[in-house]
Amino acid sequence: MDAPEDNGEALTPLHPNYVKVVRLGTLAAALPFVAVAVVLEFADKLPHGSFLAPVLLVVLWLIVRVPLRRYQARGYQLGGDRLRVVRGLLFHSDTVVPFGRVQHIDVHQGPIERAYGLATLVLHTAGTHNASVALPGLAHCDALAMREDIRAHVKRETM
Repeated sequence: MDAPEDNGEALTPLHPNYVKVVRLGTLAAALPFVAVAVVLEFADKLPHGSFLAPVLLVVLWLIVRVPLRRYQARGYQLGGDRLRVVRGLLFHSDTVVPFGRVQHIDVHQGPIERAYGLATLVLHTAGTHNASVALPGLAHCDALAMREDIRAHVKRETM
C-alpha cells in the first residue's frame, strides 16, 4: 500500500524500520499477557491449549499485522512554512503545524529506535491544544535535518 494521500498531495512515508520498532514495542507489551497465559496453562485448571492458544494467536496477529497497518496509516509533508502529520487507523488525525507557532523542537531516540537508526521529531507549539506534535519513524539523520530546517525558518521569521 502506498503512503496516505489527501486532496492529491502525496505524503512522505516513514522509514521502513518503523514497522520493526513498533513490532518490538508490541511484543514487549504482550509479554505479560503471554506469561499469565503460560501460568494458567500449567495450573491444570483448564483443558490444555484452551487459554494459551487463543492468547498466542491474538499476540501473533498484533505483532504481524497491526504495526504494518500503523506504518501505512502514517505520513508527513514538509512544506516551506509548515509540517503536516497524518496518522490513525480508527481515529484519523491530520495535523498542520505552521512554523510560526513553533516554540522549540526536540529529537528523541529510545533504545529500540537507536538500534534501528530512527528518531522521533517533536514540535512544541504555542497554545494548549495539540501543543506538542510528534512524528515518529524518521531516520535519525532526517530528523536532525528537519529540525535544523525548521529552526532556520523560525529564526528567519523572528528576525
